[in-house]
Amino acid sequence: MMQWWRQVYYSFPVQLIVLHLRSNHLLLAIWIGFVLLMSGIVARKFGFQYLMLDPEYLGAVSFWSFFIQGIAFGAFFMSWNLTLYLLSAHYFPFLATLAKPFTKFVINNMLLPLVFFVTYLGFIVHFQHYYEGVEFGRILLYCLAFTLGGVSLILLYSTYFHFANRDISYYKPELEDALQQHAVRPQKQFKPGRRKVDLEYIKLDANRWDVHNYLSESLRSRLVRSVAHYDSKMLLSIFQQNHLNALILQLVSMLLLLILGYQVDAPVFRIPAGASLFLLASLFVAVIGAVTYWFNEWSITIMILLLAGINFITRLEPFDHTNKAYGMDYEVPPSEYSLDHLQSIYKSGQIQKDTAATLHILNNWKKKTRQEKPKMVVLCVSGGGMKAATWSMQVVQQADSLLNGELLKHTVLITGASGGMLGMGYLRELYWAKQQGKSVDLYNRKHIDQLTQDMVNSIAFTFISNDLFLPWATFEKNGKVYRKDRGYILEQQLNENTDSIMDKPLIAYKKAEQDATIPMLFLTPAIINDARRLVISPQGVSYMMMAPVGQRLPNAIEIDAVDFRWMFAAQNADSLGMLSALRMNATYPYVLPNVHLPSDPVLEVVDAGFLDNYGILAATRFIQVFQDWIKENTSGVILLQLSSSQKIEEIGTTGGEGVIESLFNPIGIVGKVLVTQEFEQDNSLGFIDDILGAEKFELIRFIYRPTEEAKLEASISFHITEKEKEDILRAIELPANRTGLRQLEHLIAH
Repeated sequence: MMQWWRQVYYSFPVQLIVLHLRSNHLLLAIWIGFVLLMSGIVARKFGFQYLMLDPEYLGAVSFWSFFIQGIAFGAFFMSWNLTLYLLSAHYFPFLATLAKPFTKFVINNMLLPLVFFVTYLGFIVHFQHYYEGVEFGRILLYCLAFTLGGVSLILLYSTYFHFANRDISYYKPELEDALQQHAVRPQKQFKPGRRKVDLEYIKLDANRWDVHNYLSESLRSRLVRSVAHYDSKMLLSIFQQNHLNALILQLVSMLLLLILGYQVDAPVFRIPAGASLFLLASLFVAVIGAVTYWFNEWSITIMILLLAGINFITRLEPFDHTNKAYGMDYEVPPSEYSLDHLQSIYKSGQIQKDTAATLHILNNWKKKTRQEKPKMVVLCVSGGGMKAATWSMQVVQQADSLLNGELLKHTVLITGASGGMLGMGYLRELYWAKQQGKSVDLYNRKHIDQLTQDMVNSIAFTFISNDLFLPWATFEKNGKVYRKDRGYILEQQLNENTDSIMDKPLIAYKKAEQDATIPMLFLTPAIINDARRLVISPQGVSYMMMAPVGQRLPNAIEIDAVDFRWMFAAQNADSLGMLSALRMNATYPYVLPNVHLPSDPVLEVVDAGFLDNYGILAATRFIQVFQDWIKENTSGVILLQLSSSQKIEEIGTTGGEGVIESLFNPIGIVGKVLVTQEFEQDNSLGFIDDILGAEKFELIRFIYRPTEEAKLEASISFHITEKEKEDILRAIELPANRTGLRQLEHLIAH
């Protein structure tokens, strides 16, 4: 029995696993990372599980979506093997004495990928059946498609190596001469590197990695023979030629990916996001392998220097590929972004001018309602990707339908963050089209379906094929040239999903808002430079830049927001595309590139959710500024808060940690940014109640919670599954939300 266990332990497949555990922790961690993603243990809240287990291609989960996912997995599998062959083959000099050494290496290195493959298929079967309700026949087809995709790519690579790689048969004449002149050379006393390997040292039985047997192509066990009598130069030549072919293939794969990135505008090239994750891992593994192979012990130092070099070079103008707001002019002198310039707003008279213009809008709105003292509705929608977009549209559609169109007619202002504002921006556009006499069924479910079509595929593939290599493709808008990146492709995908209805400049909305034909809409992305909010509106909104008391005490109250049109008037602020404005408000860090605006210093913005995920701060400031008009001309304000997540969460537990775990406890508060926002914004709501009075202020919350039919809460992502969407739509029927609808109906009617 001990002999059998010894043979198993010293078999090539097992020794490769031992080698990974000893030396290849980073490469091993990638497999573990994929398991954590597809199991939902990591990043389930952001929908990564669905990207792995429910891939979409051309708007559908199908045979082809899984087939492409399989091809990408095959690419990762081969990249992983190529890298390990580069880094590890010299530990096993017997490989060079075999026919097709790389093929045999892959076969013996299959243990870990095979476990992953079986686990992956198991997760697919479980997810598709249990969560998606797909019949087993179709699930089997999906698994077959994934397998065929992977096998197809592996066969393609194998064909290349069959014709390109040399093995021992190529050197048979030299081998015969070597056997006749064989003499064991003395053992050397230094360790080999990776490229310039001292095979005289490691090919001796006493020094090489101890392997007793390996698996052949027929999966039969074969004994490992001594290689001490082989010529070292010949063995090294085999490895070096195989390594060169591996490096060439990886380089060609990168170039092919770069070329495909140029075609990202075509939907057919927007592969499933899960496939892009596999391709990203392939690139990561290839780069690690190449750097480690060429620089050996210096690899970490070289990587650090390489990153520092990239950072320095991309500061230079020719390589400055930062994302820009499309429609704006970056060629004119930049706007000054300084405290002095911000504070100049106090003496310019701009605040009084903008306040008067907005009072004119409010008077027009009042006339449109045809009521002496109408209820003023302020809509505040939360961020949360397609989940928030679906929920905000569903609530407003249902409520406006129930009120026979009176909800949007009574709405003065819409504000909020990211996904929720994508939904409101689109619904407002449909409402405007209907106001113009176009045939629009405002309450049709198809509008939600259109808006929530997948956008992750295009973002992920653009990141892999374009942004990683620095955005190099360009496009033209309003006579200005910009670079294509994942920010650009999100706007393109959103434009396609919504039939180009929002492909307009900011100024196009000015008159419609002034006439109160449509509600005003404030977008408030966060400014990274100083944590102020940028307020984007076609109207002058300088009164949003500080609390009203700031006009009386300019040196005591700090400006906490910036009027976008005022700041960037000379840089064509009015030409900013509405799609770009919505994207700036929904810029998830890393998922989308931060937008850089033409100012000095450069003003960089990110998702509004970092400072005002519910739009409450903007709503509070607006109500505070116009409180006198509201008290005199309305019967009160109804603030509708549409939240795509639980308002009140369970209290977490602490304690019981070890000393290392406890070091991270203070950092935990950083992850509670939305919770702390809720506390502060509840305080703001109390402030509104104080300034208007209890009889003039009503707060109604519509909160998405998973229904009883749902097995999981919908994720926060630019991708949403049909099951998630159905659950979100059903949530309007939950008792608390039905009560909110009845309360709203009563308030508007009276």
